[in-house]
Amino acid sequence: MGLATKTEIEFCREAQKQASDPNARSLADLLVENSFITVNQAKRIRQTLSERKSSRIPGYEILSELGKGAMARVYKARQLSLDRIVAVKILPKKMNENRDFVERFYREGKAAARLSHNNIVQAIDVGESPEGFHYFVMEYVEGKTLYDLMVPPPAGEGKKFTEAEALDISIQIADALAHAHQRGLIHRDVKPKNIILTPQGVAKLTDLGLARQMDDKLAAEMEAGKAYGTPYYISPEQIRGDLDIDFRADIYSLGATMYHLVTGRPPFEGETPSAVMHQHLRQPLIPADHLNTSLSAGFGEIIDVAMAKKREERYASTEELLEDLRAVRNNQPPKHGRRAVDLDILARLEETGKTVDIVPKPVPQPQTWQFSSTFVLWLAGAMGVSLLVNVILLLILTHR
Repeated sequence: MGLATKTEIEFCREAQKQASDPNARSLADLLVENSFITVNQAKRIRQTLSERKSSRIPGYEILSELGKGAMARVYKARQLSLDRIVAVKILPKKMNENRDFVERFYREGKAAARLSHNNIVQAIDVGESPEGFHYFVMEYVEGKTLYDLMVPPPAGEGKKFTEAEALDISIQIADALAHAHQRGLIHRDVKPKNIILTPQGVAKLTDLGLARQMDDKLAAEMEAGKAYGTPYYISPEQIRGDLDIDFRADIYSLGATMYHLVTGRPPFEGETPSAVMHQHLRQPLIPADHLNTSLSAGFGEIIDVAMAKKREERYASTEELLEDLRAVRNNQPPKHGRRAVDLDILARLEETGKTVDIVPKPVPQPQTWQFSSTFVLWLAGAMGVSLLVNVILLLILTHR
């Protein structure tokens, strides 16, 4: 583990041999006493040795722990027969009592074994050790998950992906999904944590723990009404627990992953998983190119179509999605994915948008008084009659 040098270890071994009772003081104790390692480091060494001993898998030498999750631990190991490095996922013994976990564990191994693609982590073996540990051996991939790359320091690197990088990753994963979908298998948990990126830029899809055959009606009926997936990237039909989940659920999750890559945030966020899932069902999506204004319209359109709430409005096949991703990567517009437009409005525009001669309306002028000659004569006559009447009335009054 690199905590002490070979010379320091040999020094303590020699001291142990020269002691009156060699068994009285352990090598770890002597390393601590001579300040070559700390007490906590000694505890970690003992824990690691204990785990390696309890996790013995026939034909494999456990080298180190790569990571752990709620269900299993993953170790770096050497396959002795071929002298190659592999990854071994081991289910803790406490999980053996839960048959659902065990069945899902074996289902992952069998599903991965059916797939052979450069962008899918290859399955090697699955079984149970003499000590009762269930294990799944797979290809060892040198790299980090997209999640580990994106999460802010100190937990991650806080990487921000460019559009070109996001497109390259998306093309590889879409190609991997197309391979799986052609064989009737849906992943159901596409997300940044399940995509490993190698130093050479190769993206690998992993963790087929939720993978299922599209035509497995029995499994669909058993899972009906239950939401299987990860809240930030789950499709609306998975949230509802629909019976007929198909490849379009993976397209939605890949769309959500693309959204996260280019905007730096998931499509929807909330204080609870249920709040996030409710938004997937009801909340309109803020277009990715509204948050990242440097994003091309083509990539924004692809994400919009992939994440349509109604699956009928998503891509008709994973191959169509892949074709559009490659087109945008080559600076061409997407062929299949276009933003939704009201076709009736377009028809009306086409009908009324013809060139016509338009007579301009007269410009209104300020109101002015205009008198015609007829009006002037009428007014003069009225004034004469009035004057005559007044004279007659004056004469009558004078004679009285």
